[in-house]
Amino acid sequence: MNSVIEQMLQGYSLKTVYDKKNAMKEVMQEIVLCGLSRAGFFKQAAFYGGTALRIFYGLDRFSEDLDFSLMTKNPAFDVKGYFPLLEKEVKAYGLNVTIQEKEKTQSSFIKSAFLKGNTKEHLLLFFHDEPIMGVNQNEMIKIKFEIDINPPEFAGFERKYRLLPGPYEVNLYDAPSLFAGKVHAVICRAWKNRVKGRDLYDYVFYLARGTKLNIRHLGERLKESGYLTESAACTLSDVKQMLSGRFESIDYEQAKRDVIPFIRNKDKIELWSPEFFKQITENLQVLP
Repeated sequence: MNSVIEQMLQGYSLKTVYDKKNAMKEVMQEIVLCGLSRAGFFKQAAFYGGTALRIFYGLDRFSEDLDFSLMTKNPAFDVKGYFPLLEKEVKAYGLNVTIQEKEKTQSSFIKSAFLKGNTKEHLLLFFHDEPIMGVNQNEMIKIKFEIDINPPEFAGFERKYRLLPGPYEVNLYDAPSLFAGKVHAVICRAWKNRVKGRDLYDYVFYLARGTKLNIRHLGERLKESGYLTESAACTLSDVKQMLSGRFESIDYEQAKRDVIPFIRNKDKIELWSPEFFKQITENLQVLP
């Protein structure tokens, strides 16, 4: 095993194959971030979403994807230009992967790409001295990354640094802007038949940290989604009212089932109910 990967795995509890898969994916996510950084990606883009929250703010749940946003709108942005350097960086750690852009059948402001490799092959690379049971020979590990090329305005950004797998710099949304993205998801995400309990879990995480909301950025997101008219102001009272209505409509048992595979402590979600979420939302504060 690569000594850097071995060092990165030291902080994990690895009792099951599921634990090992998640640890492997998280290490690979950071290798991808390092590769993108060295390829110059963060001169134009910023990191946001659940994985950004886990890596840079200590969110205690697994997050599958890497989400990015350009800092300014650029319909001509070409993510494929970063693939050669990214692939070179990833393969330097012994990872046998391919990187491909996802072809969209409909026009979209979201560019998507996948890093793919054989799950069993990489588990054996990461855990060469341990038995790997119950993994199909053809199972693929996939790390999806998405880039919003038409970002809403008024986000705040900050630079942060990591030392592993090697020193690198990331440009990411600041905490209030990350929180705005999560509140937007809670209000607007089309959950259909699968309530995304991970959104609710992250929402509680932000409130517990006392994170203030970037309401100007949230307002732009709500306008894009049709929840506010272009001329409407976005007030704290409006946001609380939207959230209250959403909390009344959620199937909380379904939400719990969604998030359980991604967390270790199930006690944290036992109190979930409309009353719980509406009451904690009274603590919501915004940036001045």
